[in-house]
Amino acid sequence: MNGLLDAMALIGRTLFGACLAAGRLVLFAISGISHVVRPPFYGRMFLRAFIEIGYFSLPVVALTAVFTGMVLALQSSTGLSRFSADSAVASLVVLSVTRELGPVLAGLMVAGRVGAAIAAEIGTMRVTDQIDALSTLSTNPMKYLVAPRLLAGLIALPLLVVVADILGVLGGFIIATVKLGFNSELYLANTLNFIQTDDVVSGLAKAAVFGVLITLMGCYQGYNSKGGAQGVGAATTSAVVAASVLILAFDYVLTELFFAR
Repeated sequence: MNGLLDAMALIGRTLFGACLAAGRLVLFAISGISHVVRPPFYGRMFLRAFIEIGYFSLPVVALTAVFTGMVLALQSSTGLSRFSADSAVASLVVLSVTRELGPVLAGLMVAGRVGAAIAAEIGTMRVTDQIDALSTLSTNPMKYLVAPRLLAGLIALPLLVVVADILGVLGGFIIATVKLGFNSELYLANTLNFIQTDDVVSGLAKAAVFGVLITLMGCYQGYNSKGGAQGVGAATTSAVVAASVLILAFDYVLTELFFAR
């Protein structure tokens, strides 16, 4: 009997802790987003965050997209050839890249690179009392540190996904025409005929949500870090893991909203 009560108490504490953490995150997100639309605006901080998220993430996102498109064309050709449906390779590549693989893989790459960096930077400021110093200087830390990064993530990641979509389709085109022997004009025609505006728009909408999630988790974990260098390290790890899990979870939710019939 005591063991059952202890187990129920453990489950209750776990659920209560999860609800408490979710509530804190939601309140933090509401506060950060509200500061995005209220002056004053720190343009220099936004530009810095935009360059860090967008420009410096471009190489890893581009390489990931190119090789993903190549692998996708190769694998899809191998599978579809069993059903004599090789002509569907182009449509499969462009659909997979624009709807799913472009935004999801770009989001995961940016989460690993940018989410950790944001958490480490803000976490270091927290444990060294620099955030408290901002408040002392009458500067709102949420408006100065969080809001510019949220806005930068919202804008930068869709732009990265546009590049990822183009390069992913290009990677599939290269493999299909050079290695698999597809006619280049026919492959391009199939790609252009199959792609629809909804496919691209849904991917960009996902990317915008993922950009906010990545920067939000980096800011939240860094802002609430404690315990010196060890706490900052834990915050960076938590930021990447949480952002990656949320990307996958929200990917399903958004796919259900866009394409469920």
